[in-house]
Amino acid sequence: MKFVGLVGSNYDQSYNRKLLEFIRRHFKLKFELEVLEIDEVPMFNQDEKWDESFQLRYLYNKITRADGVIIATPEHNHTISASLKSVLEWLSYEVHPFENKPVMIVGASYYDQGTSRAQVHLRKILDAPGVNAYTLPGNEFLLGKAKEAFDINGNIINEGTVNFLETCLDNFVKYVGVVSKLKKPKPIEPEDLYCTNSIATTIQGVDPDDPEWVEKAAELVGAVSGDTYVKLDHGILTVNQIDMFLKAMPFELTFADDNNQFLYFNNAHQDPDTMFGKRVRAQSGNRLGTVHGTLPDSRMKNVEWVVGVLRNGDQEYVRTIVPGTPEGVINTHNYQAMYYPDGSYAGINEIIFNFQPWLDWYLNTTGQRLVGGNAAAPAGGHGGADATSGASDAGDAGGHGGGADATSGASN
Repeated sequence: MKFVGLVGSNYDQSYNRKLLEFIRRHFKLKFELEVLEIDEVPMFNQDEKWDESFQLRYLYNKITRADGVIIATPEHNHTISASLKSVLEWLSYEVHPFENKPVMIVGASYYDQGTSRAQVHLRKILDAPGVNAYTLPGNEFLLGKAKEAFDINGNIINEGTVNFLETCLDNFVKYVGVVSKLKKPKPIEPEDLYCTNSIATTIQGVDPDDPEWVEKAAELVGAVSGDTYVKLDHGILTVNQIDMFLKAMPFELTFADDNNQFLYFNNAHQDPDTMFGKRVRAQSGNRLGTVHGTLPDSRMKNVEWVVGVLRNGDQEYVRTIVPGTPEGVINTHNYQAMYYPDGSYAGINEIIFNFQPWLDWYLNTTGQRLVGGNAAAPAGGHGGADATSGASDAGDAGGHGGGADATSGASN
């Protein structure tokens, strides 16, 4: 499970931040927690637009995609901080990321009562129209005397306190599991697979469907190549090194941006028919509608569903196994959403590979073996769609398995 933790204070030395960081480290095997700050959120003002704030956009996108939210609130004058109240106002006025979202409240305070009154107040706010969060009743963690509660490494000292916190978190994890079964998928808006509009990174002046798009687009923008250095987040590589790095990946990788333009694939074969997801150089730059132009309508619905469910944040990935492949091949497709720095949808990273050699290696290395039996498909899973026909085992004409190759159109 993926949770986000909201620091309910903009104070640099906040003990509530320290509490969330402890939860993130100490319980990392139970769930993934990303700690989010609110220190740059402007005071709520109905005359201003929420999406003009980078941090509000970031909070909105992160909360929307999270399985659950943990809010760590201080107590100021028997209530929550003004900064946290302002965040909740922004995120319940024009947008509603907390709606039907499981929320757990924790809090640290200098005094014995440990934010008890602020937590009561926060529960009422989270239940208000426009917020409509799901808060587990009675699951309260109140950390009093916060100055003495942590050691120099930021760990809670008292073992009984840690055990009680674990109980509260276990209750919340179970609660999230129950609520997730009641979750209704968001409606999927029609996708523009023909790039009729442009985005900030669209290269103008060349037809996306031009078979020489790469060369022409590169010339238009002065794209670097060869041994020119590129500064990345965690290193510096030349263009040639980046190319070698991507080609050496034991997967077929593709990327289509949030405008549904197919921009890149990593692994060209001399015989494209030997690829699990057939691609040719002339497809780079194509509109997804062109890439999939020969597909029947049922398969096109698969493509739209995969893009739509990743775009609206219902899922961060869609996985499927292509049926009907030769013995010794488990043709696996993974469609992973990519995100801009503010957390908004940036496109699809598709990974295609034969899972069988990995499975064989693991079994041989560990001395284990597969046993017979039919395991039930996971609830809510969409992996059973037939990637060739677009029909699922249950006869779902919508093909929600994401079985159609969302970037290359390959069905193998």
